[in-house]
Amino acid sequence: MKRFFNEVISFILPILIAVVLVLGVQKYVAFPINISGDSMAPTLHNGDMAIAYRLSEPDRGDIVVFPGPDAPNEKYIKRVIGKAGDTIKYQDNQLYVNGEAVAEEYLEPLKAANPGQLVTQNFTLEELTNENTVPEGEYFVLGDNRPVSKDSRYFGFVHSDQVEGTTNFRFWPLSDFGKIQE
Repeated sequence: MKRFFNEVISFILPILIAVVLVLGVQKYVAFPINISGDSMAPTLHNGDMAIAYRLSEPDRGDIVVFPGPDAPNEKYIKRVIGKAGDTIKYQDNQLYVNGEAVAEEYLEPLKAANPGQLVTQNFTLEELTNENTVPEGEYFVLGDNRPVSKDSRYFGFVHSDQVEGTTNFRFWPLSDFGKIQE
């Protein structure tokens, strides 16, 4: 009987430890995300899968994961354009943060496919939010596929407490395995 008990324990214990480790990693370190929709195209596409990391503080240009403001059970994936203290303006397909032009290489395929058209409609932060700068503890986020993305232009700022993680690594499809373009 003792031998049977030891065999059961030696079989179950490693499985139990593995489950606890996986759950701990997902809760505190990193978790997989499934990209749903094309609001981050051409960077991320519907059906892509990536890893989101919980330990890093988002910076301008990072891709973040947060609950949808209008659909809390959905995960929104957007790019941080502005953080606390930033002024933001979009004029003639050019992003300006704190008065300086910011390159957005990830938008080049979209601009090339739509020559002479505004990929991002002109706006200022104040026009959209009645704020001159991004407030403390908040982020202004945009999807890379600006014509179809539901982002801070529509739902306002994303509070830092809402950000569940940042992502810069795609693992599916295998043909795009690796670091995500910034």
